[in-house]
Amino acid sequence: MAMQQTNWIVITGAPCSGKTSVICALEKKGYSVVHEVARALIDKALQQGLSLAEIKSDESAFEYRILEEKEKIEAGLSPTALIFLDRAIPDSLAYFIHAGLDPDLPLKKSRLYHYKKIFLFERFRFKRDKVRIEDEIIAEKLDRLLWESYQLLKYDVIRVPVLPVAERTEYILSRIQ
Repeated sequence: MAMQQTNWIVITGAPCSGKTSVICALEKKGYSVVHEVARALIDKALQQGLSLAEIKSDESAFEYRILEEKEKIEAGLSPTALIFLDRAIPDSLAYFIHAGLDPDLPLKKSRLYHYKKIFLFERFRFKRDKVRIEDEIIAEKLDRLLWESYQLLKYDVIRVPVLPVAERTEYILSRIQ
């Protein structure tokens, strides 16, 4: 099956790199966005009374569910529409490797679509919240794995420096033309 060319822009980076803030800023400017699947799944499970430990107790099942959900969402998007994604299918490749899972499935699924641009955010100092169980060391490793995953897929990854949200948003917008 041939890779589907898209007009989608991927915002990626380690936990606590400011992706969600920029995605929300882009949304406020009227752009179409897809919010992070993992965070949505975790928020929903927390609302149903599960603890973060319960949600992530079976890391393999959790990562497969995220991949499946990303695939469903991306399959429903118009390939010609300009859409900003808070993570995309190839991010699962990095997370599978980090979890010690076989990366063959996310690698195969990562070849379904070709994204227009990939922006990898430089990290802020790590800060925990209700859905993050990672720490500074894991965030650093994930940053490297995300870079390597997109490189493996032959993308020119654009690193986005640590800047205020408005400046990061403009940095991205100035580079998508």
